[in-house]
Amino acid sequence: MTTPQHAMKISLNGEAIETDAPTLQALLIARGYELQGAFACAINRAFVPRPQWPERALQSGDRIDIVTPITGG
Repeated sequence: MTTPQHAMKISLNGEAIETDAPTLQALLIARGYELQGAFACAINRAFVPRPQWPERALQSGDRIDIVTPITGG
């Protein structure tokens, strides 16, 4: 028997949200990000390498920043 997940409060790109996603990858999928896309993630200002996304657990109060490259000239 597993205990039910409770929504935790996190900051995503400066926006306060609630999520029940247990990992960074689950959060990205839930928010509609294409995992093959060109972007990087940081939790509490620490870069999280892409191979760690499936295992990187989220905690209430985490600050997640998703950085996408800016193109232009």
